[in-house]
Amino acid sequence: MIVKQATLQPGPGPVLITGGSGFIGCNIADALAARGQQVRIADNLSRSGAEEHAHWLKRRHGKRIEIETVDVRDTEAIKRAVRDASAVLHLAGQVAVTTSLDRPAEDFEINARGTLNVLEAVRTTNSAAPVLFASTNKVYGRLLDQKSLKRQGARYVPTREELNWGIPENAPLDFHSPYGCSKGAADQYVTDYARVFGLRTAVLRMSCIYGPRQFGTEDQGWIAHFLLRVLHGKSIIIYGDGLQVRDALHVSDAVAAWITVLDHIDEVSGRVFNLGGGTENTVSLLELIELITELRGTRPEITFAPWRPGDQPWYVSHIRALSDALGWQPRVSLREGLRTLDAWLERRFGAATVTQPERVHA
Repeated sequence: MIVKQATLQPGPGPVLITGGSGFIGCNIADALAARGQQVRIADNLSRSGAEEHAHWLKRRHGKRIEIETVDVRDTEAIKRAVRDASAVLHLAGQVAVTTSLDRPAEDFEINARGTLNVLEAVRTTNSAAPVLFASTNKVYGRLLDQKSLKRQGARYVPTREELNWGIPENAPLDFHSPYGCSKGAADQYVTDYARVFGLRTAVLRMSCIYGPRQFGTEDQGWIAHFLLRVLHGKSIIIYGDGLQVRDALHVSDAVAAWITVLDHIDEVSGRVFNLGGGTENTVSLLELIELITELRGTRPEITFAPWRPGDQPWYVSHIRALSDALGWQPRVSLREGLRTLDAWLERRFGAATVTQPERVHA
């Protein structure tokens, strides 16, 4: 399948990336700047690694990268950042289910209110700018319980044949956590601003993006986190039974999807797309442990803890809509992608010390 040629010609202004110093945001910024695009990053630089990513981008691209310390909750600062942008890629957000359970009001203010601030800034100051939004598979909620699944080897598989290709975009939304609620509300606002106000928007519901420049913590980035634990000779705590399944997508494929949607926004405005590895790139937590053991030659110590609210025992993205619309498809296999991430983590972290086993959920 061939990816369509670009139809969008960026305007003279920069592409604004909120959260552009995050893992996915900095990889998108790098790719855009590499093709000659001016990029403005609006980020509050609060997450681990954000300042490092900002410096990395500046070293690589110099004046093509602007860094502004901006919080999406600051309406006036967001308006200033949006006013002359040729496009807005909105990736800033609170990213963890665990944090949303601890601080649900803050989660709402960042994810739901912050997204509305971005949309209003575009609507009132720069309505021609396309808006792409980073949503999540968590908007679908828990989806399936153990009664709808069966064990097959070291993973769960659904008992319903219609799910063989994954969860499609028309699956009912059922948020099931404060994080799911805040991201789901934002997801729907972005879609509705295309319908009601005529903005050129698209939503990308992402699932388990991994790859270089991912720091991997107990709250987010579980594949990188597993690799780091093995790299440091530390144990892993798994919530649930380890049979839970995700589809994993290498960040280079995710970046290609974002840029392809941006380039063709007039063809897909108002649409929602799943963005994940699809059925060809699925893995359970226990299977990932085996792949990492094979890759690194070391098996970590594992302990188990109870399931947590919002945990999905099985989620696989149905990705045909994006493939059919624009010709995009994943190209990096899970084994190849793990090697690239492992090599980057080895270079970046080496044998640094981690003092306690950290909790992981997917």
